Amino acid sequence: MMKKLLITLSVLACFMSCKEAPKTNSLDANDKIDIEVDSTKIDVVEAPVKKTTQQIKEELTSKGFQVFDYVDEKTQDTILMQQYFIAFLKRGPIRTQNEEEAALIQEGHLAHLSKMYELGYADISGPFGDDGDIRGITIYNVPTLKMADSLAKSDPAVKAGRIEIEIHPWYAAKGFPLR
Repeated sequence: MMKKLLITLSVLACFMSCKEAPKTNSLDANDKIDIEVDSTKIDVVEAPVKKTTQQIKEELTSKGFQVFDYVDEKTQDTILMQQYFIAFLKRGPIRTQNEEEAALIQEGHLAHLSKMYELGYADISGPFGDDGDIRGITIYNVPTLKMADSLAKSDPAVKAGRIEIEIHPWYAAKGFPLR
């Protein structure tokens, strides 16, 4: 049964690759095409159309982001740099809460950071591994310092005074992952 399914899919792939390509891609990255083979329904996800650097640059600029690009001398690739905002979460002046209050504030702080990530406003957050005055960072993926500052100051730990925020504009290459 599995061999028959694989053969059918191979023939179908060959047939589909010989068809004339559509003039435009009307599917989004999350759109699916349903194919039925031997009464087995298969979801085929279309690969998203890759945007050019210029298209990404125009899209970001239209949303208010600061960007610039340069050509890498070695690879000759155009590297697109985007401005983010890095928030340093520093030890705040009010740290007199009892253990139970501090735990509730920390719970709210973590929920806030999770929400920022889920909404796409923050790309990465985390604590530092020492016990210094700078407790951690959050990198905000928003177009303005005012927006990053507002989001950071809505953190329950900031509101309670356990953490203070210091924000700086920071550029990073768009689309380059952490390693």
